[in-house]
Amino acid sequence: MLVREATTADVDAAAITLSRALEDYPMTRACIDPVNYFERLVQYHQLFIGAVALPHGRVWVTDDVTAVAVWTTPATSSDAFAPYRDRFQEISGSRAAIAAEYGQATAIFHPKEPVWFLGLAGVDPDHQRQGLGRAVITPGLAEADAAHSPAFLETQDPANVAFYESLGFTVTAELELPHRGPIHYSMYRAPR
Repeated sequence: MLVREATTADVDAAAITLSRALEDYPMTRACIDPVNYFERLVQYHQLFIGAVALPHGRVWVTDDVTAVAVWTTPATSSDAFAPYRDRFQEISGSRAAIAAEYGQATAIFHPKEPVWFLGLAGVDPDHQRQGLGRAVITPGLAEADAAHSPAFLETQDPANVAFYESLGFTVTAELELPHRGPIHYSMYRAPR
């Protein structure tokens, strides 16, 4: 299986892969308007990958783009999202206030030092359980280790915790989000 860095030509396929993989993900279900939900989810992933991750972070995909890992790095400016804040709110639609509240609630658990942040990872449902998720995440971990940088991620699916622990992450915070929201897990991996 070939894993490579994504290019702008991969944005649409990567957005579809992530949207199929995360269609029933607790956080996106809570934070994206249910009207035209899947289309909004694709738009969210297109914006995140095309406007933020490719120009300011790193993205790895399998050659057929059935698995995707999206990272921001210590070099990613905290302002990278700022020009797109309104568009992200528009995509969230009726759930924009909840999305903002959840973002504030979880931000307190973000590391203070610069980290490699795994913002998104997913494998198309028809290709899961074949090691593809690990394959596209591993290059980011290798880059973080080479730079002596920690890595960080957040998940709201308890089923993901053991997988990320197998990659060296440990749970540093657990929070039940308001409004009967999902359980949030912050996970940290020291550099190796």
